[in-house]
Amino acid sequence: MCALKMRPDEVDVDSALVRRLVAAQFPEWASLPVERLTSSGTENAMFRLGADKVVRLPRHPGAVESVAYELRWLERLGPRLSVAAPVPLARGGPGEGFAWPWSVYGWLEGRNPVAGALERPEALAADLGAFVAGLREVDARGGPPGYRGMPLAERDAPTRSALARLEGRIDVAAVTALWEEALRAPGRTEPPAWAHCDLSPGNVLVADGRLAAVIDFGCVGVGDPAVDLIVAWNLLPASARATFREKVGADDAEWARGRGWALSISLIQLPYYWETNPPLAENSRHVIREILTEAGG
Repeated sequence: MCALKMRPDEVDVDSALVRRLVAAQFPEWASLPVERLTSSGTENAMFRLGADKVVRLPRHPGAVESVAYELRWLERLGPRLSVAAPVPLARGGPGEGFAWPWSVYGWLEGRNPVAGALERPEALAADLGAFVAGLREVDARGGPPGYRGMPLAERDAPTRSALARLEGRIDVAAVTALWEEALRAPGRTEPPAWAHCDLSPGNVLVADGRLAAVIDFGCVGVGDPAVDLIVAWNLLPASARATFREKVGADDAEWARGRGWALSISLIQLPYYWETNPPLAENSRHVIREILTEAGG
């Protein structure tokens, strides 16, 4: 859990607020204990409610719309996934001094994996690949545009802005060359497909080294699903990437776009969260190192 606010418009939320909200709106759960969960998440604060529930509250105005959005699309996607996903139990409303909607989900067992400390990287790579491939097979008709489903070129301006801010902290020349290489990759020619769009270690749960669940579907949508390949660099070691790629079925162009997405996301996150979210900043540095190493830099 980050001690510092990550945005100037972030609101204060704590266990006492959650107890009041639950007691007022779901009195049948009022006696359950509430415990704030440690998380590097930037959009929602999470609290365990009793033994089998979790409460999620938006941390800032920009995260409010995703409450209803996630509930809607999880109902459609959850039963079709190869692994467990959050099961919506209830939707709360404003109250007790909290101005926004919030949600209650069933508790999912597991822990967030740590890049560089995976118990069974090959098995996890296969599980993640099966999840990504399975999500793509869900009928995409009527699905919303993906948060990161656009052509990679649309990330060029913010990525270059981040590179300018990172001068002196990373090898900007080498990373810029890799970014420009990713931009040259051919675009997707297949129909749009579903993607999670935020497949980071914080949104993955593992148990006994295997994939147990994928959480946080607030960015899910339809477009170019190459963005879901980011997990190959933000979590998996180089030795397991081929297993993941084979399960997904990514060709050279898609793999290059996925690497570009991993690089762009990390470059933009790093200067923004350098001081306020150390775990996220460290994972961003990890991705940049992995991609430079892979390129022989």
